[in-house]
Amino acid sequence: MQAIETSQPTVAPPAVHSRQLGAQLSGSMSFSSQMTKEDEEMSRTALSAFRAKEEEIKKNKMEIRERVQAQLGRVEEETKRLALIRAELEGLADPMRKEVALVRKKIDSVNKELKPLGHTVQKKEREYKEALEAFNEKNREKVQLITKLMELIVSIFFSGYGSMFV
Repeated sequence: MQAIETSQPTVAPPAVHSRQLGAQLSGSMSFSSQMTKEDEEMSRTALSAFRAKEEEIKKNKMEIRERVQAQLGRVEEETKRLALIRAELEGLADPMRKEVALVRKKIDSVNKELKPLGHTVQKKEREYKEALEAFNEKNREKVQLITKLMELIVSIFFSGYGSMFV
């Protein structure tokens, strides 16, 4: 069979208990010096723990700063890449845009060349109209002269030769 243990508080025998009290009483004189040593030790421990935490915080801070800088670098690169992609998409959206711009430039340059030519053409047209009017006027005069000449010829012909045919 197994023995069942009961947990009852153990009381130190009176001799052991009195020795502990004696040690405490004899040590009470050095109690204040022990406490300052303990306090110093606790302060050192706390200070070293504080410094360790501070170093850990600095280390974490540097790691985070490096990660943030790396992330910012990636963001900058991606921004540039997106700008290039946007430019390409705009080019794809209207592939004829550059060609249209070139054609417009050519049209503008041709128009600049044609403008003085247009003035020259208008001037020549006016001169042509004036010359045509003069030509038509001369033709009318010619027709009138020919008509008058025919009348004269007919009148001369009939006046001088008219008795021959009667």
